[in-house]
Amino acid sequence: MNIENFLQQKSVEAISALYGDVDSKLVQVQKTRKDFEGDFTLVVFPFLKTSRKGPEATADEIGRYMTEHFAEIKSFNVVKGFLNINLSHDFWIDCFNDIVSDENFGFAPSSSRSVMVEYSSPNTNKPLHLGHIRNNLLGYSVSRLLEANGNKVMKVNLVNDRGIHICKSMLAWQMFGNGETPASSGMKGDHLVGKYYVAFDKEYKKEIKELTDNGMSEEEAKKEAPVMKKAQEMLRKWEARDPEVYELWKTMNGWVYEGFDKTYKDMGVGFDRVYYESQTYLLGKSLVQEGLDKGIFFRKEDGSVWVDLESDGLDQKLLLRGDGTSVYMTQDLGTALQRHDEYRFDQMVYVVGNEQNYHFQVLKLILKKLGYAWSDSIYHLSYGMVELPEGKMKSREGTVVDADDLIAEMVKTAREMSAELGKLDGLSEKEIDDISRMVGLGALKYFILKVDPKKTMLFDPKESIDFNGNTGPFIQYTHARIRSVLRKAAEMGIEVNGTISKGAELADKEVDIIRQLNDFESSVALAGENLSPAMIASYCYDMAKEFNQYYHDYSFLKEENETVRKNRLGIAVQVARIIKRGMALLGIDVPERM
Repeated sequence: MNIENFLQQKSVEAISALYGDVDSKLVQVQKTRKDFEGDFTLVVFPFLKTSRKGPEATADEIGRYMTEHFAEIKSFNVVKGFLNINLSHDFWIDCFNDIVSDENFGFAPSSSRSVMVEYSSPNTNKPLHLGHIRNNLLGYSVSRLLEANGNKVMKVNLVNDRGIHICKSMLAWQMFGNGETPASSGMKGDHLVGKYYVAFDKEYKKEIKELTDNGMSEEEAKKEAPVMKKAQEMLRKWEARDPEVYELWKTMNGWVYEGFDKTYKDMGVGFDRVYYESQTYLLGKSLVQEGLDKGIFFRKEDGSVWVDLESDGLDQKLLLRGDGTSVYMTQDLGTALQRHDEYRFDQMVYVVGNEQNYHFQVLKLILKKLGYAWSDSIYHLSYGMVELPEGKMKSREGTVVDADDLIAEMVKTAREMSAELGKLDGLSEKEIDDISRMVGLGALKYFILKVDPKKTMLFDPKESIDFNGNTGPFIQYTHARIRSVLRKAAEMGIEVNGTISKGAELADKEVDIIRQLNDFESSVALAGENLSPAMIASYCYDMAKEFNQYYHDYSFLKEENETVRKNRLGIAVQVARIIKRGMALLGIDVPERM
């Protein structure tokens, strides 16, 4: 139930009865601040002109009317121009029973609005790393949030499978690989290709040093290094469909895709459709030609094609190199058009790091200049980078935190810490494996998603796996604790009522928990509106923290009053249900036992 809307309506009725018709827009109802007594607060200053009384007298008069005429209002108190309202226990019981009876509580009905969410977008020259983990977890969780808000969502991946980056790995493999394959080396394919990307960079730096030692400037040496010239020539041959280069490209990309698929599976993310840059860049080239024909773009003397955005407060942007090869913008233009033509989406969300803010600003602007009004529906979900205590990661130098290694380490650490705390006692080996994976991945996902997407974050694996504090394992353990209590109740023959009977007396903590359960609906709506999984992470933590305090302060299985005992267990059922539902929006599973 949207309690603010309910109280706004009741406030309008009360004020109209006392002082005459009132504009509902003037009626402001908000949650009472924690340092004051009350559930919700009505601001009375807008009504002083019509009441012709001071703020305290006006608030008192409205409060008296509401307690006398509306059974839902239990009591009130006045602080200056603010009317603090306490709702009746029966009101909160009705709220709770509505939650119990609503199978889809927290989720909006399905609508016709369609949203496409692009995330991951890896290059095929290296394995996925910690930065990709944040990207994938954000994209997947945002997709779930959008679905929870009634949207039809298509999750897509654009694989950057062509360009100079993969040519560097291909060339290094030709130079140093001696026919090495994933099968012969025992390495995952993406790791093997990444190994040769690092090897290229080492060779490139070595040649630059040799050239600069012979008197060439560093800038010139970077252009003239033989290995770079060979990589550029390989790219030209690829675009010309040279059979030998094209076959090697297919083989090495095939190795990478197998590696990626395993990592995605281990991470618990997936896609509805995968696009490949190699299949969209030609459409992008045709758009560049269209822009040239219309005079929107221009060609420089070296044959390169540009767009002048200086009148838009930006600069000139390269769209096609002088040798005819395309750039990222070329393929992004083509991919955007293809997607819109195929799906006619209402919104296109790109989950891409904030270092690409300028790129997406330019993408929207170019599409608009080409006459595509739907470019306004493009939204760049710009997120901050992930840093380590040691600083930034560098792929070329091989100093990244590998996604596969990190996932394996998180699962291993979760197992060790859970065993040390006695949380795996009495479980089978399969249950231990399942829980260790669940907790390890839950710790990783929660630690990353609890941070506002726009912020740069510092990842500390040790801090993420902690059964106390604002962590995934703390919330997972809370769910497991509730399920354990409910199993014991069943073993004792205690029947758990789903609902609470009207007239029951609730403890203050129980009202707090019901209020928080009710807030799940608005939390999901707000998180979806802001594309922010961090809001759901915060909600789940607050819910778990609130329940743990409740569990500490009140008896459940040993409570002698049967009705009270059943009510408390019924509340526990709903807390577990909502925690599970909220964590699922983050892509996190919660264990039944621990």
